[in-house]
Amino acid sequence: MSNTHQADPVKRARLRWRGRRGLLENDLLLTRFLDQHEETLTDEEVEAFSILLELPDNDLLNLLLARNEPQDEADVPHVHALLTRLRAI
Repeated sequence: MSNTHQADPVKRARLRWRGRRGLLENDLLLTRFLDQHEETLTDEEVEAFSILLELPDNDLLNLLLARNEPQDEADVPHVHALLTRLRAI
C-alpha cells in the first residue's frame, strides 16, 4: 500500500496543487471537493481527477457544470463516476 496515492503525502499535496486552476469557478469547485474527499479518494479516482486536470479550463468547467460529457481519453467509466461526485458538490 505504500505506493498508493493516499499513502504518500507528497502525491496528495501535488494533486491539490494541480487542482488550482485559472478559472475561479474551477478552483472553487475542485478545492471544495478535495477538502471533503481528498483523504478517501481511491487510486482510480485520483487517476480520473488527473485526467480531468489535463483539460483546458473552459472544457473542465463545462464538464463540472454538466454542460458537456467527457470525450476522447476522458470518456471512461472512472471519469464519469468521479464527475458524478464532483457535480454533487
